Amino acid sequence: MKKFNTTGVCVSEENYMVDLNSRLEIMKAMVDKGDYFTVNRARQYGKTTILAALSRYLDEEYIVLSLDFQGIGNAAFQTEGKFTKAFARLLMDDHEFNNLPLPMHLVKEIRQITDLPEDTVMMDDIFRVIKRWCRESDKPVVLIIDEVDSATNNQVFLDFLAQLRDGYISRRAKNTPAFHSVILAGVTDVKHLKSKIRDEDQHRVNSPWNIAEDFLVNMSFSPEDIQGMLKEYDSDHHTGMDIKAIAHEIYDYTNGYPFLVSRLCQLIDERCVPQIFGSHSEAWTSRGIDEAVKMILSEDNSLFESLMGKLINYPQLSEQLKGILLRGESIAFLPDDEEQKLLRMYGFIKNEHNTMAVSNKIFEMRLYNYFIGESKKNESLKQEAAADI
Repeated sequence: MKKFNTTGVCVSEENYMVDLNSRLEIMKAMVDKGDYFTVNRARQYGKTTILAALSRYLDEEYIVLSLDFQGIGNAAFQTEGKFTKAFARLLMDDHEFNNLPLPMHLVKEIRQITDLPEDTVMMDDIFRVIKRWCRESDKPVVLIIDEVDSATNNQVFLDFLAQLRDGYISRRAKNTPAFHSVILAGVTDVKHLKSKIRDEDQHRVNSPWNIAEDFLVNMSFSPEDIQGMLKEYDSDHHTGMDIKAIAHEIYDYTNGYPFLVSRLCQLIDERCVPQIFGSHSEAWTSRGIDEAVKMILSEDNSLFESLMGKLINYPQLSEQLKGILLRGESIAFLPDDEEQKLLRMYGFIKNEHNTMAVSNKIFEMRLYNYFIGESKKNESLKQEAAADI
């Protein structure tokens, strides 16, 4: 029996999930054109799931090298040699464990790179191997890298992006072999990295990823998306729920944020029954959604942990959110405002009629509770300090 999933990759054979085909068709069209692009969305917005689905979707026409930069760790980005050797090991792992079709003479070259001392290895060594692989391959080669956030704040990653960009330009200008398409995914906008890294005392002003096409695929779940997922669930469980009404109520709370949609459904399915309701028919109602919302507002989960961590690391972001939630301010949506860029990137806000608004009702309630609790705590500390004087 399938389940709702809020951890790791969702697969249609095991999990209830929305139909991704329309999104995959758009992404494949970009790949077909040879586009290089980024998939930048907030945490737990379905990036890894759609990349895994895209890799399978492209499999017949392309060779897909799908990597996760979490797999090589921060230490690998300290020097060019360390990064090149780590990247070579990822290639070897994909060849050995996932049957990546690499010619044997190139496998030998990659192994040699992994065995060399790091101070003798240059990034160009691995890119020369990639050029020959792309030239000899029977199918175009597509590179997908998830969790590029793991590589932020270092020069080596910028150099890697520059190599990819140079390959893209040379392929078009000189017909030099290179990856047919490159897709980078993460929370951080790769173009934003230039403002985080300094070369001595000067900001880098030229983005190493200025060849990327705009990625306009809407990864939020629409009410119709949610209806499709619930229809499949109900065909298995026969709850008799009003699928359209329930889908719209879930959407009203979540604004289609993928994790929140799946988590509410998961809580109704697995926690509301039998803790609160005697049957799934009773749980899949407005009252059941309300109970699931109460649960999600009081639980510790990885999404809220990440969001609150951002407010601790970037305390200046709290002020604009407090202005909306606590002081009822109407704040203009400013696309060039650096703090608003971060709030959008981390999923806190949306553009609502050119006014900044919190992304969804669940975030509103969770943040409101957080700020009120923070205010009461600060007031209590002030009273304690005054009493000690």
